[in-house]
Amino acid sequence: MSAGFLGADSAKALSVRHTDVTRIYLIRHGKAAAAWDADRDPGLDDQGRAQAADAALRLAPRGPLPLVSSPLRRTRETAAAFERCWGAPARIEPRVAEIPSPTDELPGRAEWLRGVMQGRWSDLDDSLRRWRRDVAAALQAIAADTVVVSHFIAINVAVGHALGDDRVVCFRPDNCSCTVLDYSAGRFSVAELGAEAATRVL
Repeated sequence: MSAGFLGADSAKALSVRHTDVTRIYLIRHGKAAAAWDADRDPGLDDQGRAQAADAALRLAPRGPLPLVSSPLRRTRETAAAFERCWGAPARIEPRVAEIPSPTDELPGRAEWLRGVMQGRWSDLDDSLRRWRRDVAAALQAIAADTVVVSHFIAINVAVGHALGDDRVVCFRPDNCSCTVLDYSAGRFSVAELGAEAATRVL
């Protein structure tokens, strides 16, 4: 298995934990058919669908697990691979969707996102900090080990909370990478970071 997706030694280590810990498997969606500046809600391309099928196959022995997905097409189509594997539908959770853009104009969205990704949450406006809190609250409300199919920035929110890192981007999860967080006593901790992207997100 590739680094960052539950290799044999890592998976064995992850299996040893206290029973009061909730484990969250954060899956970034597969490769989208269009970029942020070309389509507001693209589905997956052929590579993305293959990535989703592979991700579901790799996590299959740990399930069936509850499945949560962002409402956007690329995450729902990624989650569909897990639905087929485990024979159960995903719960749609709007709070783990992609960071909301202040503009619908496509080139402007990409330019805005590039700027946000270089910053820190403490420097952003109240609406974005509130969105960040909502992402964390959605994950904190999960009461059982669960697979959550989400997005680049939302996964960074979770990892940033676990690491106490105020940067908007503290690591670069690749498409269909699996980042494993534990939640216990009101705190997140990182059990395993997913494989990082080899290319730029935008």
